[in-house]
Amino acid sequence: MEEALSSYKRREQALRRKHERLARGYVTKLDKKTGNYVQVPAGKTGGMGLRVILAAVAGFIAFKALVLTYLGSGDYQVHVDTLASGSIFERVGAWLMQIDPLTAKLAELGSLLVS
Repeated sequence: MEEALSSYKRREQALRRKHERLARGYVTKLDKKTGNYVQVPAGKTGGMGLRVILAAVAGFIAFKALVLTYLGSGDYQVHVDTLASGSIFERVGAWLMQIDPLTAKLAELGSLLVS
């Protein structure tokens, strides 16, 4: 009985996944084996996740450039060095907040615009 129940749950989950894919778009094709028309999920891939990740990375870099412009290179580096001597989470934060070439260039452009 346990085997039948687990088999049923597997089939149900597969059917739900197929219906979710079909809800995002489908194409009607001719099945060559049976000669019947069948609907299959369209080959579209979701790009929303990639857009959100890229927007978050761009926002983070812009934030770093804004803080670097506001504090200046020396004070900013002092804060990053302070983070680097802390716990593991602070060291990860220091690694993320270090001055990279893109952030430095954006901060330089920002300081030119401000003055």
